[in-house]
Order: sequence, then C-alpha cells, then structure tokens
Amino acid sequence: MTRSELIAHLTSRYPQLNRKDTELIVAEILDAIQTTLAQGGHVEIRGFGSFGLIYRSPRIGRNPKTGESVSVPEKWVPHFKASKPLLERVNRLHQKPC
Repeated sequence: MTRSELIAHLTSRYPQLNRKDTELIVAEILDAIQTTLAQGGHVEIRGFGSFGLIYRSPRIGRNPKTGESVSVPEKWVPHFKASKPLLERVNRLHQKPC
C-alpha cells in the first residue's frame, strides 16, 4: 500500500474527513516517526509494532559488478519490529493448506 492508497482508504472509511485533512494527518504521523528516529528515539505503536534504530558496523563489502573490495562505512539504519498480535494475524491469514 502506498501513501496515496492509504489516504484514499482512510478517506473512504471516514467520510467525515476530507482528503486534504487525511493527507495532513498521515503526513504528521509519518513526520513524528521520522523526527523521533532522527533524534535517536524509539516509537512504539501497541498492537502494531515498534520503530527503532540499529547500528551497522563498518565493513569491507564487494562491488557485485567488478568484484572489487569496497569499504562500507558505519551507519544507523531504521528498523521495524512487528508486534506479536500483528505477526499472529499475518501468519493466520497466510497459512499453507495441509
């Protein structure tokens, strides 16, 4: 689902909100998550999951095209961990038939 699809879904589900208000709400939520992560924080949405940061150490990588060794610098990367209820719901919906 893209941002536009999310906005369209919310607008159809909540007709009392117009599209412009829904766009602003979605933008504010995403901005709050981004700002918190940029400041080194952690965001937890109970029943959905949590957003945090993971540190990646510097390492020597390889250019797949040339095979040449390349130095990959250290960095922090955003990470999402799904909540137990979300994992259970996804797995229940995608079980393979016996």
